[in-house]
Amino acid sequence: MAENFLYLTFMKTREDLHQQLRRIDGKGYKAYKDIQGQFDFEDFVLHIDYVQGDPFASPSRLRLRLDNHFPEWACRNRSREVALRDFLARQFARCIRRFAQGQRGSGKSGAIFICQPGQEILERTAVVLDKDKLEVRFQVGLPAFGRRIAGQQAAAILLEELPAIVKHSLFPEALDEYRLREHLLTNEDADALRDQLDALNLVAFVANGALLPRASGIDPRPLESGLPFKSPDNMVVEVQLPNRKVSGMGIAPGITLITGGGYHGKSTLLRAIELGIYNHIPGDGREFVVTHPNALKIRAEDGRFVEKLNISPFINNLPGAIDTLRFSTRNASGSTSQAANVMEALEAGARALLIDEDTSATNFMIRDHRMQQLVPKEREPITPFVDKARPLYEELGVSSIIVVGGSGLYFDIADSVLCMVEYEPQDLTARAHEIARAYPEDRSAEGEKSFGALPRRAPIAESLDAQKGNREKVRAFGTRSLQFGTEEIGLSAVEQLVDNSQLNAIGDALLYARKYMDGRSLAEILEQVMADIESGSLDVLSRRKEGHSAVFRKLELAAALNRLRSLRVE
Repeated sequence: MAENFLYLTFMKTREDLHQQLRRIDGKGYKAYKDIQGQFDFEDFVLHIDYVQGDPFASPSRLRLRLDNHFPEWACRNRSREVALRDFLARQFARCIRRFAQGQRGSGKSGAIFICQPGQEILERTAVVLDKDKLEVRFQVGLPAFGRRIAGQQAAAILLEELPAIVKHSLFPEALDEYRLREHLLTNEDADALRDQLDALNLVAFVANGALLPRASGIDPRPLESGLPFKSPDNMVVEVQLPNRKVSGMGIAPGITLITGGGYHGKSTLLRAIELGIYNHIPGDGREFVVTHPNALKIRAEDGRFVEKLNISPFINNLPGAIDTLRFSTRNASGSTSQAANVMEALEAGARALLIDEDTSATNFMIRDHRMQQLVPKEREPITPFVDKARPLYEELGVSSIIVVGGSGLYFDIADSVLCMVEYEPQDLTARAHEIARAYPEDRSAEGEKSFGALPRRAPIAESLDAQKGNREKVRAFGTRSLQFGTEEIGLSAVEQLVDNSQLNAIGDALLYARKYMDGRSLAEILEQVMADIESGSLDVLSRRKEGHSAVFRKLELAAALNRLRSLRVE
């Protein structure tokens, strides 16, 4: 108790910060180091944790802590808590745009940054709840002219703009309670719906009335002129959620085809299912499009790195007696890369594979009778996916949802066939099976009848070297690339990553995972890392309390690790 009293007595105040800024005004930029520390603003405590070395460097890291004034209903369970934190991050970002003047001076001077949430509701480190305290983590470009401190401008940012941002974004009375409640209840219901998928015997659910098309390829907001989704009558499932009842199309485990003419919405439906692993904000249109949390999009990826991976279920008997039980390459072909992506997904625990023929290698997906006659099996090392999808489900319980528009070979193995007609799905399963019987394929199934052995590899910690110069350097570039030391991990083909903050967290997780690389399998390492995050928080991945991270899945962590070209495994 005495220690807390002394702490409160000697904490610097807002006026102390003002005086320090006056004192260092016009001095060299490094004098900003003097303002590091904690300052009591009465309504909140400002922590200036790290001051940038110059105005062109990464902005300074700040935090503010205040009492959590939100009512019990807003923090009642984990779903609501995550949604509350997400909502507050959005409000803080809006108020930055409203109250902050923006850049003034050299480099990043004057700018205030917080992670910008998109259409998805993600658990982030930008806003955290710590017992009865709310903590917001953000960055500020401390202003300068040239490399001289602009003390008056810094005072305007920290003493005027920041309190206004806090006042209008972090207190219940400043917020629209209806919007806040809808944000929280929507997230709670989406979580509940996803949690019920197994009990409902579904791998995905698309709500009636959902709006699937996006405004454009670079604008993830809903297309206002898009048609609301309507399930085929025989596939309608009704689900009671904590705050509402929803009905829509349920996709059962097994092999589901999405077919139809060009431009009728096949890939749009699959894309919505891909992103159904996330919850979406109210008004997005996909609020109740939910997918099994371990569903993974698979595609071809020419040129990717593969390290000692068993791809023999799909590729065998390569020329030159190349070992496909422990296959390695620095420049995979389309079919080889897609085989590797499937096997790595299975190794990491994927339960459903999402595939679009437009981004697949044709010879990986199908091989028809005529080609079998021209190139006999003894000269073709690839066993196409059409011959492995059924044992993949029956032996391993891994479902497939496949967009096909150019071949009917998959009709024979499909459990369900959805045909998109002017953006509306029709259940043509019976018709597809009728066609398959009326026009039987002459081709022979290829490869072993069983699926084959799964990979079991143990990553070597020393191969994850992030050293660049005299320090470890890990940096995310958007959602498509991660610098790891001197290596660049290309993630453009990992299509379910949606936020730069996820890549920041994955970079930290790669460093963190090294402590478990003691002979354990990759699958065991992934489970341990995710368990540590679940029992603690994303903060376990880094010693610094930064607001730049967001939750990710073990499947994307595995994808990043597998694309690290320095990776070595036992």
